Amino acid sequence: MEKNDNKKEKSFRVDENSKDKQLEQFREDPKDQYMTTDQGLRINHTDDSLKAGSRGPTLMEDFHFREKMTHLDHESIPERVVHARGSGAHGFFQPYDDSLKAFTKAKFLTNPNTKTPVFVRFSTVVGSRGSADTVRDVRGFATKFYTEEGNYDLVGNNIPVFFIQDAIKFPDLVHSIKPEPDSEMPQASAAHDTFWDFSSLMPESTHMLMWVLSDRAIPRSFRMMQGFGVHTFRFINEAGKATFVKFHWRPTIGTHSLVWDEAQKLGGKDPDWLRRDLWEAIEQGNYPEFELSVQLVPEEDEFKFDFDLLDATKLIPEELVPLRPVGKMTLNRNPDNFFAETEQVAFHPGNLVPGIDVTNDPLLQGRLFSYLDTQLNRFNSSNFTEVPINRPVCPVHNHHGAGFMKMTIGKGKANYWPNSIDNGCPMMAPENMGGYVHHQEKVEGHKIRARSESFNDHYSQATQFWNSLTEPEKDHLVSAAHFELGKVKNKAIRERQLANFYKVDPTFAALVAAGIGVEVPKGMDVESTGNYEDNEASHKMKKGKSVSTSDAVSMEKNKIESAKTRRVAILVENGFEYNEVMQVQEALKAAGAQSEIVSMLLGKRLSSSGQELEVDKSHVTTGSIMYDAVYIPDGENSIRAMAMKGDALHFISEAFKHCKTVATSGHGIALLQKAFVVGIDLAEKDSRKVMSHKGVITAGNDADAEEFATKFVEAIQKHRHWDREKTMTPA
Repeated sequence: MEKNDNKKEKSFRVDENSKDKQLEQFREDPKDQYMTTDQGLRINHTDDSLKAGSRGPTLMEDFHFREKMTHLDHESIPERVVHARGSGAHGFFQPYDDSLKAFTKAKFLTNPNTKTPVFVRFSTVVGSRGSADTVRDVRGFATKFYTEEGNYDLVGNNIPVFFIQDAIKFPDLVHSIKPEPDSEMPQASAAHDTFWDFSSLMPESTHMLMWVLSDRAIPRSFRMMQGFGVHTFRFINEAGKATFVKFHWRPTIGTHSLVWDEAQKLGGKDPDWLRRDLWEAIEQGNYPEFELSVQLVPEEDEFKFDFDLLDATKLIPEELVPLRPVGKMTLNRNPDNFFAETEQVAFHPGNLVPGIDVTNDPLLQGRLFSYLDTQLNRFNSSNFTEVPINRPVCPVHNHHGAGFMKMTIGKGKANYWPNSIDNGCPMMAPENMGGYVHHQEKVEGHKIRARSESFNDHYSQATQFWNSLTEPEKDHLVSAAHFELGKVKNKAIRERQLANFYKVDPTFAALVAAGIGVEVPKGMDVESTGNYEDNEASHKMKKGKSVSTSDAVSMEKNKIESAKTRRVAILVENGFEYNEVMQVQEALKAAGAQSEIVSMLLGKRLSSSGQELEVDKSHVTTGSIMYDAVYIPDGENSIRAMAMKGDALHFISEAFKHCKTVATSGHGIALLQKAFVVGIDLAEKDSRKVMSHKGVITAGNDADAEEFATKFVEAIQKHRHWDREKTMTPA
């Protein structure tokens, strides 16, 4: 029996379609089917309950009514305490080569011929299921790999560090950042007293706060968002040798953000913005792609840095340990049912496979308990792993008992081990047959509630982050601090947080102080450049590898210039130039961008030469905040009509304010001037020229159409034109 079973297990293989095939048996297509009860009884009438007369009371014998109502009453499950609002997608992961075999025996990372199915859930952290997508918040980035050796969950965020070092502080963090208990306000926001009270008293949060105040916390799209495993894990190779590893996801189309004004407006105009963007991209065939990279640190180098690898408030600068590309993940299918898949998917950092192990990171150790515990609360059963979206694609054999939601029918007499009745089955698997073996590590010490002194540096990497940003990124971070701390009513809390910011950088603290109604504490020299005295360990001379700046943390310094999947609004009214629109649309399509016709009302618009175009969106249903660029084709009557419409003028001025590419020609140049596009030379000096200045593209009546389209696409590829912020007057 042992020989046959081992052979059967060994022959199992996984591919990108294996999860789809498994889920197929659970999918139901109602097309051409009769409605039935849960027992399969066909239903003849479902519009009226069974009554004693047409105006009489409903009868309890109406089993169809009771079944229907009972389902509704019990359809919800408790939402996640954090990461309640999410969006998911199916796809696959494929490694580039087998080079990681030297470091890990995890097969899904080392076999380039295998496409491992995945399910990814992106999420916000703080808000409830009904909150908006675009709030300033950390974003979850959780990936379930359905490997041939079992499910592996890489549960991370879009920020590489965290607020706290030890999981015992996690309840305090969550309580402080959630709506205040007396008023249940504000929703999905850290901009209130209790959060900043907590964080100002927890200096270890400072580094994470810098990231949350940066543009990283308002991503343009889930498709344009990095992911990080946050913790340091271990790779284990076939010889049993361990290597420390950090995981990174990088979107192939680059990492980009919204601006704060956009994020706030989108929360009202389309609170499902990020969710909708992901769904529509997949439906259109613009499959999101993410490259998985790792940072590898030999065990013998564990203490060669000026920070502790087990400290979750720290990252490993890429200048010290470069990223090593591993493979690529492609998301190519939306869920068939949001509740059954996205809402019921259950992640756990303890879902491991041979070749990957945890470390003694005290935050990770707590998550190993918390994630499992919260799923037990949500599902009210330990059988949540039998829900279709959570089921592994490989065989599952164990002696787990009954309970709610038991979906498999176990065969055999023995539900215990060891046993002889069922010939000792299911058996233990030796390591060479895929049995999981924890990495052997010598651990000794006194039982004590304490934290390692190597965790005492709370400011160095926060300073490093600030020093690594471009000027526009710094400006945005300061503005975010003005908003967040400006919402804090207690002045003492604002002052305490400012003291922490001073230890990051005195100039930064002074810039924040100017906007929140407090002064830099006396005795603090705001002219200092960082070599100031402080009792904190972070400003003591330390041994180990370190860097003062890390360009890798700046989105602007690592910008991928691409127009792929960018959304362009084409503003028209009756009388537009049809040929111009066709030429620009063709250029946009060739660059991978998407365009939509936007007008005052839905319907068709007539060009100056008699052709018609169907309007995709009206001004009341959309806005410039939903596009990456704006194009206004020439056409005297069209331009004149827009000049009389406040919505069109606002559309243009708002796009300009948000530093997006704006393009027009001929009569459209005067429209830009009326829309308060300022700080740009809009004078038409030569009708044959195409002008490109700070993301505003203009062309005279006799200019080359191809040159105009080319410069328009080139400007879109830059995403934003931040140099505009210093010179323009807001509309």
